[in-house]
Amino acid sequence: MEVLRELKALFGPRLLTREAELAPYESDALTAYRERPLAVVLPERKEEVVEAVRICRRHRVPFVARGSGTSLSGGSLPVRGGVVIALNRLNRILRLDPGRRIAVVEPGVVNLEVSRRAAPFGLYYAPDPSSQPVSTIGGNVAFNSGGAHCLRYGMTANHVLGLEVVTPEGEVVRLGGEGLEGVGPDLHGFFVGTEGLLGIALEITLRLLPRPEAYHTLLAAYPSLEAAGEAVARVLRSGLLPGAMEIMDRLAIEAAEAAVRAGYPRAEALLIVELEGEKEEVAEGARRLAQVIAESGAEEVRVAQNETERQAIWKGRKAAFSAVGRLSPDYLVQDGVVPRTHLAEALKEIGRLSLAYGLRVANVFHAGDGNLHPLVLYDGKRPGELERAEALAGEILRLCLRLGGSITGEHGVGMEKRAFLAEMFSPLDIAAMEEVKARLDPMGLANRGKVFPPKEEAHA
Repeated sequence: MEVLRELKALFGPRLLTREAELAPYESDALTAYRERPLAVVLPERKEEVVEAVRICRRHRVPFVARGSGTSLSGGSLPVRGGVVIALNRLNRILRLDPGRRIAVVEPGVVNLEVSRRAAPFGLYYAPDPSSQPVSTIGGNVAFNSGGAHCLRYGMTANHVLGLEVVTPEGEVVRLGGEGLEGVGPDLHGFFVGTEGLLGIALEITLRLLPRPEAYHTLLAAYPSLEAAGEAVARVLRSGLLPGAMEIMDRLAIEAAEAAVRAGYPRAEALLIVELEGEKEEVAEGARRLAQVIAESGAEEVRVAQNETERQAIWKGRKAAFSAVGRLSPDYLVQDGVVPRTHLAEALKEIGRLSLAYGLRVANVFHAGDGNLHPLVLYDGKRPGELERAEALAGEILRLCLRLGGSITGEHGVGMEKRAFLAEMFSPLDIAAMEEVKARLDPMGLANRGKVFPPKEEAHA
């Protein structure tokens, strides 16, 4: 094929086409979906990314940008007959300016590495998805990732100041800049969260924040998920704005304990609340928080006395997703959002659905912004169990919509939630989105098949 000959001339041994070479790229973290690409290229410079896109365009071959492959919605699944542009080797922090509190990075830079490099200057990068030790900034931008601390600090979009992007037409453009106040339309904000449909980020300018002077991390155990959900509402009604509020249920606790031995108490649900800021502010907030938690019916309360204890609490929470693999050979992770006032109701209904479908559901989620992450456990080797798990996951998404929420908070639509787009948006809304995609990618090459369902599926 001519496209492979041109890619071979550009990438040499960094063009992968053999079956064994392609196998690691055939799925992302949503392993229920698999597709073998035509080829994978491993660029080492942004100019090679641009040329790869232009080659694909000349030959009308679809392409998918991929980082570490931690997408939980099938967002970086290869396109049949298409090319995967793997960006992990574009992993340089090009510039870190402590005075202006910015970092300019390539898309393959790992999230946590930004904070590590900024730490000597008393700075850090706030968005902290659970996958931050491995997920890349390019993927975080594509899906507008959040994390435990998004309640106080917002999502990736709130921390991206500018982008250099190659469009599906092969044009290189700059969006935004290096300042907090932009001029004209918020084009870089528009690009964040578009799931690779509008091009590939080549360079990303990030906002850095001063490290908080003090932390206060509290762990409270509850007799039920509903009680923990009600405690979240109590905390927010008190006027406190924690840096993070997370909930884990019994299954997630057991998995985390088996994986990392975080030392969690035995309970039906755990609530983690973290306050941060200036010492005086945190001390006053800690007094108020203690009173609220005491009135919430917590069975046990622990407060981290030092950084080691704080990190142990967070280690268990951050490990929860991968640790659930100890409980089940397969699982689906959902990503719906409900208003915080409906958390207790949503959790109770998820419990009922779990019983009705005969499948266990582990709950671990960002309680502060109502972003649920129920993990539906199943065994893909048992006939019909995957389909039953998908049906249960769909019921959870519809529950979120009925309660006034959304089908996704940070994982994106990808492949997994395409069929639910029409349940959240009107035909006019979807047509407007598709029109934007068509104008900027008339051949439909960039991450083809993601987000928008095929026409026959959309009208089924």
